[in-house]
Amino acid sequence: MAGVGSYLKKHTEALVKDVGIEPACELTGKSKATLGRYYSDNEEHADRFMPIDAVAALEAASSYPHVTAALSELRGITLSFESRRSNSESSGCVNADVVALSQRFAMLMSEYSQSIEDGIITVNEAKRMLKETLALQQVLIDMKLHLEHETV
Repeated sequence: MAGVGSYLKKHTEALVKDVGIEPACELTGKSKATLGRYYSDNEEHADRFMPIDAVAALEAASSYPHVTAALSELRGITLSFESRRSNSESSGCVNADVVALSQRFAMLMSEYSQSIEDGIITVNEAKRMLKETLALQQVLIDMKLHLEHETV
């Protein structure tokens, strides 16, 4: 459970920092100290976790559902988070999906190539690769939906 707790605390911290500490205090009605305890890795706070209503309030204001995603990953569940704003409507055909898939994969490989040049993948490089991985995942989800639609 220690590993799970640490993992959840890391994502709780990301959630609070995404929203901002002051707005997080206002949204949850909790103090800075209390919010800090929820993601503290000190032994004395190991059993403290943010209440689910506070998580829901913060995730409604955040750019990404950090804690919900962490919980789903722990159970082996994949979430589909739609945050992209496309400049053009998707044609809805599998051929366009294949092109988008190859483009996204090329972008991921480019990020990987740049990141691994010095033999070390930094946190920022990992975040950029994660962003490309999520975009690639979204293209695959779109492709799956289009294929399912064609077989109906």
